[in-house]
Amino acid sequence: MSAEARHACGLCGVVNHPSAVEMVYLGLYAQQHRGQESAGICSSDGRTIQRRAGLGLVTDALSAADLDALKNPIATGHVRYSTTGSCSDANTQPLLVRCSIGQVAVAHNGNLVNAAAIRREYEHHGHIFTSTSDTEVVLHMLADEHYARQADPLAAVLRHLLGSYCLLLHYPDRIEAVRDASGNRPLCLGRLGEAWVVASETCALDIIDAEYVRDVEPGEIVTISAGGLRSRFFAEPGRVGRAHCVFEHIYFADPSSRIFGQNVHLVRLELGRVLARESPADADLVIAVPNCARCAALGYHEASGIPIGRGFTTNHYIGRSFIQPAQSIRDLTVKLKLNPIRGSVAGKRLVVVEDSVVRGTTTRGKMNSLRAAGAREIHLRVASPPIRHPCYYGIDFPSRAELAAHNRNVEEIRQYLGVDSLAYLSLEGLLTAVHAAGDFCHACFSGQYPIPIDAAFTKDVFERRQLTFLSEAE
Repeated sequence: MSAEARHACGLCGVVNHPSAVEMVYLGLYAQQHRGQESAGICSSDGRTIQRRAGLGLVTDALSAADLDALKNPIATGHVRYSTTGSCSDANTQPLLVRCSIGQVAVAHNGNLVNAAAIRREYEHHGHIFTSTSDTEVVLHMLADEHYARQADPLAAVLRHLLGSYCLLLHYPDRIEAVRDASGNRPLCLGRLGEAWVVASETCALDIIDAEYVRDVEPGEIVTISAGGLRSRFFAEPGRVGRAHCVFEHIYFADPSSRIFGQNVHLVRLELGRVLARESPADADLVIAVPNCARCAALGYHEASGIPIGRGFTTNHYIGRSFIQPAQSIRDLTVKLKLNPIRGSVAGKRLVVVEDSVVRGTTTRGKMNSLRAAGAREIHLRVASPPIRHPCYYGIDFPSRAELAAHNRNVEEIRQYLGVDSLAYLSLEGLLTAVHAAGDFCHACFSGQYPIPIDAAFTKDVFERRQLTFLSEAE
């Protein structure tokens, strides 16, 4: 899949280590695939929180001078894609404020589906917001007297949030790591000597030689301080059904990571194997659309016995800043990033394995380039079902009407993409490959939304809705 769908964000935090800031920097670098629009780090010495952040990749947003200025034993960091709120300096995270409860910073992965309604209620009461991000409502709620007087203010706030979220709340003396009750997004804990590490993916632990300990459980708040680790639950374990985002395994996560109890590479291999069994092809060569489909292509090769080869070269030096709004320039950018290897594909019947198809415009461009390079036949095999529904939990899919599979059957999509045959992995095959039928959210494929979406952003409903959370008893 190309940049047609934006990723979730990436979180990292380290407590009780003299090089915490440098380790968070490396952890963000390892998770750069989760967000490329901005990066930021907060650090604290037990009394005061400092912040540095900027637009672009980690290496562009944070300088060596920034890291030196931040040097402290507690640090949190964030890499971002803007699923809610624009790409701007004001929306870079962690967001840091000073309010009635003192200093607090927050970094968020996911999407709060009731954020707009909460924001409007606070604005009605005179609150001033400095960003357009859904994350900022969490800070306003924490500072709200209604929540502040509860026995556990953070837990009281979390019970009123709808949607998908992993949060790192950074106080001067500690980090509170939170995962929503459905466990939609991944969040893990690691140990490095006396230090604790928390991150979206285990690849962040690997890069700093931290040992994976466990995942933060759905509905859990983990307090990490110099005194160690403490845990409590804001939602009763098991009361809300788990809804792990299956797209983490299909596309988002790094193949080396352990997500929802399984290695991503091994799951993607199995996706390819199941795809080969469901949708065989008479072909000479299996090739992947780099980079995310490589594991699935290898699985397809293993199950089908068709030789696997390389059909594209990948240019690693094309930055996102090159991408221009004009479709003609976007088409040229695709050619720069993925250039067909003419000697490998000319005259061949190809099985081209793709991880997913969103709009289909860039996929069509890749198929056209293979045809121009002399491919005799192109049999496109997609290692996920057709995406027919929007995501409200942190994946910035385009609108329903822009999806390639919207109001099109497979044959119509085949004609649109210009391939000789097209097959998608079935939903049943997908759930078989991830070894669980009931623990995953697959709403973008099935339209079955497991997390309440509160009429999911429809403007007229939000305008009619009367929020009462400010006066509710806990």
